[in-house]
Amino acid sequence: MEQFPIFLNLKSFPCAVVGGGEVAFRKITALLKAKAELTVISPELSPELQNLLAQKKFTYIAQAYSEALIKDMRLVVAATDNETLNESIYHYCEANKILINAVDQPSACRYTTPSIVDRSPVVIAISSAGASPVLARRIRAMIETSLPKSLGEIASFAGSIRSKVKAKFNTIDLRRDFWERFFTSSIMTRFDSMSSQDKSELVERLLNKENTGGEVWIVGAGPGDEELLTIKALQKMQYADVIVHDRLVSQNILNLARKDAEFICVGKEKNLHLKKQDEINDLLVELALEGKKVCRLKGGDPFIFGRGGEEIETLVAADVPFEVVPAVTSASGCSSYAGIPLTHRDYARKVVFITGQNSKAGVEPDWEALVRPYQTLVFYMGLTRADLIKQNLVRLGMAENMPVAIVEKGTTPQQKVYIGDLAALPEMREKYQIGSPALLIIGEVVNLHNKLAWFTPEKVEADTSFINIK
Repeated sequence: MEQFPIFLNLKSFPCAVVGGGEVAFRKITALLKAKAELTVISPELSPELQNLLAQKKFTYIAQAYSEALIKDMRLVVAATDNETLNESIYHYCEANKILINAVDQPSACRYTTPSIVDRSPVVIAISSAGASPVLARRIRAMIETSLPKSLGEIASFAGSIRSKVKAKFNTIDLRRDFWERFFTSSIMTRFDSMSSQDKSELVERLLNKENTGGEVWIVGAGPGDEELLTIKALQKMQYADVIVHDRLVSQNILNLARKDAEFICVGKEKNLHLKKQDEINDLLVELALEGKKVCRLKGGDPFIFGRGGEEIETLVAADVPFEVVPAVTSASGCSSYAGIPLTHRDYARKVVFITGQNSKAGVEPDWEALVRPYQTLVFYMGLTRADLIKQNLVRLGMAENMPVAIVEKGTTPQQKVYIGDLAALPEMREKYQIGSPALLIIGEVVNLHNKLAWFTPEKVEADTSFINIK
């Protein structure tokens, strides 16, 4: 460890920044946030610093640097564009036991400033000891995604009940047990939506070691690419005690979940249901009533042919707290990665999502409404009905040469895009044994694929052998 990490209280601490430009502004802003007693030394100030000076945020010495100006300081930042001057400031500070940081000059620093995740009073600092500040910022961004935005408020609330916890439990072990239960309770996930009474009641149940109840999060996993997960989806996956997931949620996505969580696959595919939908609904309720935090992870978006509404109806009936985390839906993700815009003012002014799987026998799509000019059709789970889709659309007037695209395993390294026309649709499916998941797109916008396709997975060559199949 080249540097010792330390958090320094700068309140009423005499600090100086030498420099008045953009770099100095960034350092000055951070020091002011830490309530430093700040002096800025520079012949000129940037407009941003002039604005802060007008607000009397710091003391300003409108002079070129001299040693006498920093002799009473305890911390100095050299933020000029003159490396020789910064070196000189460094040597003076070293000789006079003043903490010194010369911006972007690691050899002229007694201390370095870390990349900071600020959820005051919680502060996380990441440092590369000056070797790679950009990497430190990247790590900060990774950490930011895993922390709830209300973390600082949660920490303050925890501080407000410490005396009550100490009075209730007279040993360190008992208090530690309480805090473990507190920070794994719904306080971490529903703090913003809880009333003051809700929070107080939760604390009382925790103090009395009662079951505080579970909750369920209906979370969209997106179309396949794990980098398309939302920040909130990732947070829920990392907080959950149990991950109840579909078969098509990839292992790469599951690997991002909490490592010690219980994983239950309830996936469905044609002619194989690990669990019926009613059983899944009941399972979510059962797990929540056991006091567990349950992440119901669904491919695509939960509210677009994902049966999220059905599962929530069951949770409402059982009075189980829940939250819905929407996602990049399969239609949006797969079409984007295939270079096929769902709408385009020259080709499509409307997009229609249709499911190929109907829940009620005999209920069919409004085929006549689907045969309209200037619209794009997106069929979810429609390949097994390719013949029926072609027959009905052609019967009602859609041209047999209407462009179609089948996007297989969209947004993943295994993505393939098959291009043809409506007449060739059943043949495409049968001849090439296209696997699941696959999305069917029908409309003039498909013609844009060759021009706009941008995603070519490294492990799968772009396949154009299906263009203009007859």
